[in-house]
Amino acid sequence: MEVAQTRHCSHYNNKQQILLVGEGDFSFSLCLARAFGSATNITATSLDTRDELVMKYTNANQNVEELERLGCTVVHGVNVHSMNRDSRVARVYDRIIFNFPHAGFHFGRETDTYTISQHQEVVRGFLSSARDMVNWDGGEIHVTHKTAYPFSSWNISGLGSEIGLFLDNEMDFDSWQYPGYSNKRGSGSDSNSSFPVGKSSTFMFKRYRFS
Repeated sequence: MEVAQTRHCSHYNNKQQILLVGEGDFSFSLCLARAFGSATNITATSLDTRDELVMKYTNANQNVEELERLGCTVVHGVNVHSMNRDSRVARVYDRIIFNFPHAGFHFGRETDTYTISQHQEVVRGFLSSARDMVNWDGGEIHVTHKTAYPFSSWNISGLGSEIGLFLDNEMDFDSWQYPGYSNKRGSGSDSNSSFPVGKSSTFMFKRYRFS
């Protein structure tokens, strides 16, 4: 059934089929759901199990419960590198979103070449998997990422080019556009803490039309 009224939240609306991956406490998903008045078009996923989420994030459980009441599909334990083969989420979406991807705090300083390569591998695997799931007719894959050094060294746009995506747009990310969103560190003893976003962008990739 066609949705009568289009409701927007920044780049997103309730007529798009949206997949969110790597969610922390699901506050970004919930922001969209509240703006739309319903979450039936949203599939929100995390790498963690439900129990792990509750241990990590103070508001995770209540956020998930509200999402489910609003009709959102919430899926736990989704690997962004193999989600295109995960029957729980593997279908076609208009928007696939990964906010602030990170390989974790196990490798060294953020300026180290090896650490940067591990972060790049996370993004590269996500883009490769998402490429198989995004609508080739106008669909977009969004990666939101810090753009100041050393994060600029990740070369997000180049990673997309490697796997046959083109950067259609890059827009400044402002967290105020997403009321209630609280970004999370997601790892270690401070997993529930937010981190300064600073200068960040949303990189918007598309598939080549006949790729």
